[in-house]
Amino acid sequence: MLQILNSDEIRERIISKFNLMDHYRIDKDGRYPKTELNRKFEENISFNRTEYLSVRIDVMDEDPNLAADMANEIAMLLDTVKTRMQHERAQQALAIVEKEYRDFLKYLNAREDTLKMLRSKGVLDYDSQVERLSEAYGKALLAGNQSVIRAIENNMDTLAEYGGIYTSITQDMEHDREALSRLKTKYEESKVDANDKIPHKFVVNEAKASEKKSYPVRWLIVLVSTLATFLLSVVLVIIIENINRIRSRFE
Repeated sequence: MLQILNSDEIRERIISKFNLMDHYRIDKDGRYPKTELNRKFEENISFNRTEYLSVRIDVMDEDPNLAADMANEIAMLLDTVKTRMQHERAQQALAIVEKEYRDFLKYLNAREDTLKMLRSKGVLDYDSQVERLSEAYGKALLAGNQSVIRAIENNMDTLAEYGGIYTSITQDMEHDREALSRLKTKYEESKVDANDKIPHKFVVNEAKASEKKSYPVRWLIVLVSTLATFLLSVVLVIIIENINRIRSRFE
């Protein structure tokens, strides 16, 4: 929070909204107007962590109502800036996960298309088909039924050609479906994060205009003025006495 509060983005937006260049009476045509503006900003606006690990925003200004408005605006901007930063990062993460999810779907669809092709060729369940064809082949040999033997041999040749692919795909499909389920969950979570509108700050106390000045303190000004006058009087008395002594020597 402190790092975001001290960011250039919040500073520039506060300067622009409250027209602080004019408000602080800074000469725009001067030699270093931006440097002077940033110096005044840092002098009048501060952010500190409290003992309770919250953040305190202090704004000093000639106008107490303006100071309160600036403090509340800064608190609001904290949420805006942090939300934007997290939204940008979440959007990037969503794009990566979405691409991964869609690529995996394409991969699974391609595997399903391959299985459809194999089924069209008669490869439905490799293990059970091999078992049944082997049993039927033995019976056909015993019966000497050549047409059945040739038909079974053709089926067995098809299984021999495509059975390995079928077995490999079907064995991987269960694992692939589990991976797709995990990836879909991650994708849905990323969408929630990308569209998250939950506030990131909780305001304990809103800023209010101060009823009395923080500085300059009137009694302190009076005290300093009185002391300065007294010291100046003492110095003048000493000077006058020294002048009188010097004159008396020469008379």
